[in-house]
Amino acid sequence: MSRRWCRVIEDRTRENWTREDCTQVSKTDRGNAALELVILAPVLLALLSLVIAGGRTTVAQGSVDAAARDAARQASIALTPAAAQTAGLVSASAALRRDGLDCSPAVAIDTSQFTSIPVGRPAAVTAVVSCAVPLANLALPGLPGTARLSASFTSPLDTYRSR
Repeated sequence: MSRRWCRVIEDRTRENWTREDCTQVSKTDRGNAALELVILAPVLLALLSLVIAGGRTTVAQGSVDAAARDAARQASIALTPAAAQTAGLVSASAALRRDGLDCSPAVAIDTSQFTSIPVGRPAAVTAVVSCAVPLANLALPGLPGTARLSASFTSPLDTYRSR
């Protein structure tokens, strides 16, 4: 036996006249909402997971960018090329560790302008930080593989300091 659903509709063409709009719901329509939910729920969860993974990757890339800025800045303050290399590596590692990024960074500091450009002329130090982050930390736990994140930053040397 099917149910009968009725609702009252007011017809505005005639004064205070109403009629009933009745539709019948058949037995075959029962459970369709549950079936639609079962089909759509995994798709929506997968889409949500992709959005979260993209956001976490963006945050991790921001951490690598900050580590490159810190490394270049610390290298530009150093007095010798060797001290600049050490300061850049220590600074980048500390910045990544502080942001909770689980990787061992590869830091390359270009200090060629320390000695090749004479005092009184503009010079710069460039730091390149690259880091292989496990996808299990970025996207879904247990996901195999890594994502290589890289950033570079150039910081000026003081024009009138001794090199």
